[in-house]
Amino acid sequence: MLFCGINPGLMSAATGHHFARPGNRFWPALHASGFTPRQLRPDEEGELLACGLGITNVVQRATARADELSAEEYREGGTLLEEKVRRLRPLWLAVVGVTAYRIAFEDRAARIGPQEREIGGARVWVLPNPSGLNAHWTPAAMAGEFGNLRAAAEADEHDADGGRSRGT
Repeated sequence: MLFCGINPGLMSAATGHHFARPGNRFWPALHASGFTPRQLRPDEEGELLACGLGITNVVQRATARADELSAEEYREGGTLLEEKVRRLRPLWLAVVGVTAYRIAFEDRAARIGPQEREIGGARVWVLPNPSGLNAHWTPAAMAGEFGNLRAAAEADEHDADGGRSRGT
């Protein structure tokens, strides 16, 4: 599973760690949904690999808010992300932020949840943006959507193993 944020916020750029701003709900949602055995801190993101998880961004440029990015930056980031997915070969790509996904992959009809298309050979799931600015998604609802993704990924692995699940 490769999680993909929109772009680094200023705190993430300053610390060098994804979703580093206090109040961001990515790390709590990741843990509450069962992806990690405990809630990791941003500076522990290296531990994701042991869980079969990776993390990246659509756009690498840091901004205070994602709405500071241009459509061209999103589209260019989408192209680079597709190349990264082809190279790394995750089974799933989880894009965190439906607006970013819509722009980067020119899919205006995209909604939160599984997508019809594959990107770079990976199945795609769009998750809600965990920023504190996305207040209409409660922490529980956000963790629930992360959990839906985890269940789908586990079902895929179970099916691919002929009934023997390897975990996430």
